[in-house]
Order: sequence, then structure tokens, then C-alpha cells
Amino acid sequence: MAGLVRPREGRMIGGVCAALARRFGTSAGTMRIIFLVSCLLPGPQFLLYLALWLLLPAEGTRTATDW
Repeated sequence: MAGLVRPREGRMIGGVCAALARRFGTSAGTMRIIFLVSCLLPGPQFLLYLALWLLLPAEGTRTATDW
């Protein structure tokens, strides 16, 4: 199973929706719509997006597991 990384291409803001779309085999546009609709529901969706933006490595960067 491949790791979850933010791609360098196809991202709009942080690349989180593009990364999730790549992981689940859907288009980035579909994932963005799902995220926007989920923001209408109560919950910490926006905070989760920010956390993933900070925690997911960008594609092409080395992580501690690459050593």
C-alpha cells in the first residue's frame, strides 16, 4: 500500500484533496466537491484539512522512513 503524499501537480491549495483522490482512486475535483459538501455538516472538517496539510509530506521530499 502506497503512502499518502501531497502531489506536486494537480493541487490547488495544499494538495490534500489531490492526495486523498489519488489514494482512493477518484478525481481531485470529486474529492474537492465532497470536502465542500462535508463543510456544510457540523464537525471539524476544516481543522482536519489543515492538520493533513501540515502532516502529509509533499511528493519528492524525504521522510524519516526513507532512511
